[in-house]
Amino acid sequence: MKTTLTLITAASLLAACAGPEPKRPTAAEAAPAALPATSFASTAGSGPAAAELPWAQAFRGARLQRLIPLALANNRDLRVAALNIETARATAAAREADLWPTVNAGLSGSRTPTAAGGINSLYQAGLQVSAYELDVFGRLRGVSAAAAAQVLAAESAQQAVRTALIASVANAEIALQADEALLKLTRDTVATREQSLALTRQRFDGGIANELDLRSAESSLQAARAALAQAQRQRTLDENALMLLLGGPLPADLPAPTGELSDFEPLAELPAGLPAEVLTRRPDVRQAEFVLAANDANIDAARAAFWPRITLTASAGTASGQLSGLFKNSAWSFAPQLVLPLFDAGRNRANLAGARASRDIALAQYEKAIQTAFREVADGLAGRATLAEQRAAIAAQVEAETRRLNAAEQRYAAGVSSALDRLDAQRSLFAAQQSLVQVQSQRAQNLVTLYRALGGGR
Repeated sequence: MKTTLTLITAASLLAACAGPEPKRPTAAEAAPAALPATSFASTAGSGPAAAELPWAQAFRGARLQRLIPLALANNRDLRVAALNIETARATAAAREADLWPTVNAGLSGSRTPTAAGGINSLYQAGLQVSAYELDVFGRLRGVSAAAAAQVLAAESAQQAVRTALIASVANAEIALQADEALLKLTRDTVATREQSLALTRQRFDGGIANELDLRSAESSLQAARAALAQAQRQRTLDENALMLLLGGPLPADLPAPTGELSDFEPLAELPAGLPAEVLTRRPDVRQAEFVLAANDANIDAARAAFWPRITLTASAGTASGQLSGLFKNSAWSFAPQLVLPLFDAGRNRANLAGARASRDIALAQYEKAIQTAFREVADGLAGRATLAEQRAAIAAQVEAETRRLNAAEQRYAAGVSSALDRLDAQRSLFAAQQSLVQVQSQRAQNLVTLYRALGGGR
């Protein structure tokens, strides 16, 4: 008895040497307590939080109302995420089953020779329990808790994929709308420059314009045609990207893109100085937290390996020396066993060190997930505050360039200015119009990105 107590005490000391586990940080410790108020103070409001705003209310366009459900139904990444949940649930069920004894029905027989030249026969039938571990010190409960946390992590990962998919479809749709706007703009520019070239050729044939004016008009037209080919190619590429997200072709009855981005506003106003704790609603942050919890449980299981392991082997049924009398005599056996690890060449310590290292990795990933979420929201707020101003400035530039081109056309028709002044005004207006479409697209995509960064996408 003294020896047993000594061995158990030694095991307790070994488990105690493992030391306390580090404290898990909160979101406020991993990131600033609030988002920067200066970037969003001018647009603060009392609208619903993005995390509480379903996508069907955030994106009200007719095309997005059709496209997003198709993506949610057919996207392969989302399907894999759902299957990962099923795998994690199956693993968790198997680990939980380890907490219960496994009962088997068995029928066995043996015949062995004796020293006297006879044969001993033994036949048994009944129920058997083999090496059932009594989870006194929580090793199996730790493994089961880790598997259960992995299920929650897989569910959060699916939600993260779902949120990312919704945002990706919205951004792809915005890109297509921008492509359509650029195509309309470029086609109009090509038509205008064809008319300009025809007029310049007439003036050249009449001896009014020189060859320099003619060649400049030809060059300007070809540049516009090259821009049109590029816009057509980009639209095809963006449409292919959208079909990949949908997991199939675009519906035949889908309304055609209109190219309108000026009034795109998917996100309700948000209060300035949004607390950083809101970011913990993001599914990727919750996923990192559950993975950290799983690694905490794995440490508990690794620490429990230093304690004795108690297993039970038992059977109950019938036994006989002859097969014909197998069910006449009852028989049972009960064999408990206590195993105390004394020397394992450092295996348990290595397993504990590995579990702690994995926990430290999960902790760093959890902190990074919070910091990444904070940065994405801060970037989105900064973009929302400045892209609107940039769009207004470029819109004013387009207006000024339009008036400049009108003046250049009038001066050229009156013979006051050269054709180069008119061509320069055409190019400047086209460049400003392209910039306006691009910044409108960037602003719309920034709103979608901010909606996702704040945890929206239900």
